[in-house]
Amino acid sequence: MARRSMPASRMRETAIDYIWHWRPRRRIVSAISRSPGWHPHADARRLPDASGGHANMRLSRLLPAAFVAALLIGPAARAQGAGEASGWSFQIGVYAWAPTFNTTLNYALPTGRDAQASVKADADNYLSDLNFAAMIAAEAHYGRFSIITDLMYVDLGSSSSRVDAVNAAVLPSNPISSTVNVSGDSSLQATVWTLGGGYTLASGDWGNVDAIAGFRLLALDARTNYGLSTDITGPRGNGVVMSRNGRLSGSDNIWNGIVGLRGRIRIGDSGFFVPYYADIGTGDSNITWQAFSGIGYQSGWAGVVLGYRAMAFDQGSNDLVNKLTMQGAFLAVTFTF
Repeated sequence: MARRSMPASRMRETAIDYIWHWRPRRRIVSAISRSPGWHPHADARRLPDASGGHANMRLSRLLPAAFVAALLIGPAARAQGAGEASGWSFQIGVYAWAPTFNTTLNYALPTGRDAQASVKADADNYLSDLNFAAMIAAEAHYGRFSIITDLMYVDLGSSSSRVDAVNAAVLPSNPISSTVNVSGDSSLQATVWTLGGGYTLASGDWGNVDAIAGFRLLALDARTNYGLSTDITGPRGNGVVMSRNGRLSGSDNIWNGIVGLRGRIRIGDSGFFVPYYADIGTGDSNITWQAFSGIGYQSGWAGVVLGYRAMAFDQGSNDLVNKLTMQGAFLAVTFTF
């Protein structure tokens, strides 16, 4: 016949009853009554001999009491800690982002003059212009504290572009009409790296809100091949500022500090959630910002997120990157351990 286990409540009652009628306790009290110097009016909790009987008496009471405490407190403690994460946890995600690129680039002209050319470059057909891309994100959590990072490298081979204006330094920008632009294409190699620390402001079954602070780097190499119908000359025809055919290039590393909020909102117990992220910052840029949101699903250690992401930099008219905007849909797969 199969042996049935005793219920936890019955086990506790049996343990308490056993301690109340514990036989070794009776033998210890009997031994005390026969020891030399014992008197019935003396405090029964004291042992006059130096043989360690008093310590044994306390130990004999402590052990069964500890046993009962373990029975009563243990299950409650396990229930309380079951939903709490302890130590470090990590998440790594690989994602594909297909943004449109819209940028205005300010190139220093190779004529030796203090002159610039403003070029507008667009990559509306991202996949056809893409040579290579690598994107990865990671986070580490310890209690309410977190570290986040996001690294993206994109190599766009040939995007449509046109020379928008030429500034000969001594005059305001000279707009270039569309009839003067014959051909033009730009290639961009961009690395965007974000690193920050976070702190959970609020969390619960509904989700969480984290405050973040850190930095973002934009490392950009840009090249533009252009063709014009005529040479661009300086004031009063004083020399050629920009020849009708040529190539412009430039590179820059742009560092900015950022602050923002991030987190997710859970949709009941379905495993679905809404991730959100927004930051804003400044430094080498007049302003930079990033935002994304979407819908995600988490099942155990794996998850997937589909959403829309936008990022922008505004440098000013004297820097290589006057304006840069990237926006489009993304798909991410995450692994938690």
